[in-house]
Amino acid sequence: MQRECDVVVIGGGPAGSTAATLLAERGHKVVLLEKESHPRFHIGESLLPANMPLFERLGVADEINAIGMNKWGATFVSPWHDHTAGFRFADATDPSMPMAYQVRRSEFDEILFRRAAAAGAEAYENARVREFDLGDAHTPPSVKATSADGTVREWRAKFIVDATGRDTLIANRLKIKRRNPDHNSAAMYGHFRNARRDCGELEGNIIIFWFDHGWFWFIPLKDGITSVGAVVWPYYMKHRDRPLREFFLATIAMCPGLQERLAEADMVAEPEATGNYSYRCDSCQGENYVMLGDAYTFIDPVFSSGVMLAMNSAFAGTDVIHAKLANQRAAEASARERFNFVMREGPKQFSWFIYRVTNPTLRELFMAPSDKWDMQKALLSVLAGDVFGRTPIQRGLRMFRLVYYVSSIFNMRRTFKAWRRRAFSIRDDSKDAPLPRMTG
Repeated sequence: MQRECDVVVIGGGPAGSTAATLLAERGHKVVLLEKESHPRFHIGESLLPANMPLFERLGVADEINAIGMNKWGATFVSPWHDHTAGFRFADATDPSMPMAYQVRRSEFDEILFRRAAAAGAEAYENARVREFDLGDAHTPPSVKATSADGTVREWRAKFIVDATGRDTLIANRLKIKRRNPDHNSAAMYGHFRNARRDCGELEGNIIIFWFDHGWFWFIPLKDGITSVGAVVWPYYMKHRDRPLREFFLATIAMCPGLQERLAEADMVAEPEATGNYSYRCDSCQGENYVMLGDAYTFIDPVFSSGVMLAMNSAFAGTDVIHAKLANQRAAEASARERFNFVMREGPKQFSWFIYRVTNPTLRELFMAPSDKWDMQKALLSVLAGDVFGRTPIQRGLRMFRLVYYVSSIFNMRRTFKAWRRRAFSIRDDSKDAPLPRMTG
């Protein structure tokens, strides 16, 4: 039997649960469908200070605080330098967001999902969407979901929210998902007990380690477990000639600073790997749908932007839906314009740095930060997730980029070598080529 509702939200992660909560609080009849059951594992444990006001607005700040490890900044480690570089969020242009959290995503995602149900959303777990119709200006959308026990439920809705992450449900249906031509990477990750952490306020900092084939993350969690992952060029993963566990540990051995921190640690579960996860879609919305977070685009996790961008997309996307359902045409047009801005501007601000994160010139600027012309403050604002125009950081960012380009010109040989290596690394046909190495 087909049931009726205002909105079907497909995907019960941070984007979908946030959207369902906001819409239910506005009085809309919302159905939230999650293909798995909470708690379920998910990578992406590091949050940004820009998340904190969103937790307050959702009413979950205390619950997130209870599960979170305080994260006051980030530390960068380079094998080509004899020092580390530490950054404090409190030193950003806007010091009002000085900290964030590292969280177990299984706990974090469940808190947001239960909050949506408490707000009035009709929330289903183990409900996988098998069929859907986006409708048009005259025909309402419909969604059919199958539960683990075989029960089939169908809804006729007025609007659909795609928050399916890398499943990119609508983008695959419309064939608008594109491999990102400017970036390509793969990752492998695992969790360790008894990793050596920093002390005091630095204990919860994310640590980024550069190495020959990419970079590592080191994320301390509140329960004593540390998340460790390697983000590498695809050519490196294509040369894997042994089981993933052995390959992952051998990769860690290439980074002495990280290996030393894990010398007395034990891996608590088998590692996992994922590849080619840089993509973007041609559009983020249509007549009766919006695509949130990773359902629209994903680049690289180096600056921990995923959850923040997902939740922000939900706040902007629900304004579109509310105006549409209320038949407020002027408000809808304005909300759609704002939604387009949020979906494109956030990834754009991070992308400039992500595309160059393994470049020696950018690495030099990170390892020797300068606050001339407010460059460091602007950089820290980006690292904190303050990227949507609320804080005046454009002057500092322009100066940072100018210094980068001037330094690249004065080191033309190194710049050309880095450009050639990057061009090789993002190719799909590099399987049989020799492995290039990063240089200092």
